[in-house]
Amino acid sequence: QEQLVESGGGSVQAGGSLRLSCAATGFAFSSPCMAWFRQGPGKEREGVAGFGRYGLTRYADSGKGRFTISKDIRKNTLYLQMNSLLPEDTAMYYCAASRGSCSSSGTLSKADYLYWGQGTQVTVSS
Repeated sequence: QEQLVESGGGSVQAGGSLRLSCAATGFAFSSPCMAWFRQGPGKEREGVAGFGRYGLTRYADSGKGRFTISKDIRKNTLYLQMNSLLPEDTAMYYCAASRGSCSSSGTLSKADYLYWGQGTQVTVSS
């Protein structure tokens, strides 16, 4: 049974940092695309950062230079290091795994993702 469980969210002031974790079970971890999404109040869910098949990463413009995605294959855990946080980063953050094998470049389109965690809340105050 595939399962994704996020942790690490919280409340920080602008300029602060958080590291999110996503523990994945039941997956052949290296096969699907893995990514972080977020959904702010009244907004659509959007891709933040993701891995392609061979470890290539891609980032949404909103997080470039501030967010870093990484993974520990032995622990089957995905991470998102977020630095220089802004109030507009306030959102529920979700870990996701794609249906089937991943392309080399990966994807940040939510339609390509089948499995979702329950989310972890990030709140950034000014």
